[in-house]
Amino acid sequence: MAEPLSVTQLQHWRTFLESSWALHTRLEDELRAATGLSMNDYHVMVELADAPDRRIRMGELASRLVLSPSRVTYQINSMIKRGLVRKESCPDDGRGQEAVLTEAGLQTLRDAAPAHLATVRESFIDHLDDEELAVVGRVFAKIRKV
Repeated sequence: MAEPLSVTQLQHWRTFLESSWALHTRLEDELRAATGLSMNDYHVMVELADAPDRRIRMGELASRLVLSPSRVTYQINSMIKRGLVRKESCPDDGRGQEAVLTEAGLQTLRDAAPAHLATVRESFIDHLDDEELAVVGRVFAKIRKV
């Protein structure tokens, strides 16, 4: 059985949990209200926009997004219906599928970015100084490796 958390550890864990859920909810709500996009839509488009030829194998995309392969398939299929992405066979391996950001998807991302980044700034970035941001970056880079 796991060792119980100390009062301080429990307090910090709950603060993290509550604040991260509240932040994610605000980002999701603001993005959806301003653009009609979900955070998953946005995250997929950012990953694809940054990828060579705006394409990523489905399994790799699932790994980058920290989602199950079935969740990514559902997400991509939803975005295909809206013309934001398409699926294509991998050019070097016909068995695999790649998600590809369409021109419409790239434009949607460009249109959505200013409002989303304003919410990120107002809800998170502007509340921390450079040193605190650096600590957050180091801490969550360490946690992501676990």
